Amino acid sequence: MLKIVKTIFLRNWGLKLFSFILALILWLTLIPEEKMYSEKTLVIPLTLNNIPSRMELTERVQPQINVTLIAPNRLLPQITEATVHAVLDLSNASVEQTAYPINRNMVSIPAGTEIKELYPSQVNIELEYIKEVILKVEPTLIGALKEGFELVNIEVSPSEVSIRGPESKVPDKAVVKTTPIDISKLTQSEEIEAELILPNPDVRLSGRNTKVTIRILIQGKAEESEETKPDETVGE
Repeated sequence: MLKIVKTIFLRNWGLKLFSFILALILWLTLIPEEKMYSEKTLVIPLTLNNIPSRMELTERVQPQINVTLIAPNRLLPQITEATVHAVLDLSNASVEQTAYPINRNMVSIPAGTEIKELYPSQVNIELEYIKEVILKVEPTLIGALKEGFELVNIEVSPSEVSIRGPESKVPDKAVVKTTPIDISKLTQSEEIEAELILPNPDVRLSGRNTKVTIRILIQGKAEESEETKPDETVGE
């Protein structure tokens, strides 16, 4: 019996191997493309929606997730970062919660594709209540006035601004600086606009105005001498 089986398989083995390879090529060629599936993995940003109005993220780094999809080969070109989206709804979030689960319902994918795997299964997001404070604006002057001139006064308008941000990031005692103002070339009083520099990058101005007007009052020392010189005609 064994001899018969060997004879069947080994007789004309070259022709049989050729027939098998030819059949495999024909099968791969003629099989409908929609029945041939492949996998594709994307790294996509996780969009955070509906953050409660009284809260704010402590870190502004957008989380990312890995999505592995299975789809017919003809659909693979349609699977891109532009067609696959992940959204986390934070409308019920609280400052006490930091871990948020990721599930398939959060991911929008092209029709005809299927999610095989999501990673990670959860993301860490920290929220804090928003804090707002009013801080003094302090102009930053650089350089020195030319000889014969002196600085009489500096006026800033507005002299205070309101800033806001996550509670832990908003300082109670700090000042808002301005971009540097070079006074070395000034020979008369001037009004100069300057940008505001906030205490740290995690806070922002409450209003839309990002500039202040600085009035620099300069006086010549000779002028002061003339003004303070006693009137010699008095008492004559």
